[in-house]
Amino acid sequence: MTTRPEPTILATSGGHRAGGRTMVTFNSLVHHAVELSGAHGRRPRVLYVGTAIGDAEHFTSRMTEAARVAGFDLTPLHLFPMPNVEDVEGTVLDQDVIWVMGGSVANLLAVWRVHGLDRVMRRAWEAGVVLSGVSAGSLCWFQGGATDSFGPELRPLTDALGFLPYGNGVHYDVDPGRRPLIHRMVAEGAVPSAHCTDDGVGLVYRGTELVEAVTEVPGKGAYLVTRDSDGTVVEERIEPRRLPAVP
Repeated sequence: MTTRPEPTILATSGGHRAGGRTMVTFNSLVHHAVELSGAHGRRPRVLYVGTAIGDAEHFTSRMTEAARVAGFDLTPLHLFPMPNVEDVEGTVLDQDVIWVMGGSVANLLAVWRVHGLDRVMRRAWEAGVVLSGVSAGSLCWFQGGATDSFGPELRPLTDALGFLPYGNGVHYDVDPGRRPLIHRMVAEGAVPSAHCTDDGVGLVYRGTELVEAVTEVPGKGAYLVTRDSDGTVVEERIEPRRLPAVP
């Protein structure tokens, strides 16, 4: 396994787009996760985790095709109806990048904890495997955030993995209910602060420090939501760096 300087997470609201010859193509954010891993001189090893959509086989097939086009070696990790590999921890630790699909973050957390995958993911993070993903695959790494896991009406979730000691707001520009709920969560102290992404934007963390915002879509933003000493909620926009386009 390639040695990296410190634990790394790329938390995103993007990474996929429609392909020319495939249903799904890996966009710039997935390629950036691979770049962050430092995998050079060989085909990068990417683990695709689709727990949040129930390990839907049709999407695993689409991701496998996207990886083939990108030149990545992709391994799917399924937990339904049972783990599809004998050595889950060994498989996870052998990767350069973990890409976690969106869907239900509440279901993802429950299933991961039943199988001990939450602990395995922490060991992988500490070992330098880049943890990344979209939507639920972003929110899972934080303390919590706004989720539609329980129904169409957004609800707070505060018992995510907590590798990153913040709240997380995904799809910040396309779902009008997320911004006010995130602001309320910060105002009420449900999360100490929140790091949020428009669709197409990712946040790079080294250890638990936010070091950069990046985007695959021009004009999009990232946001820090904090609470002043008087209880006022303040939102600060971060202009992300534009990543190279993927043909």
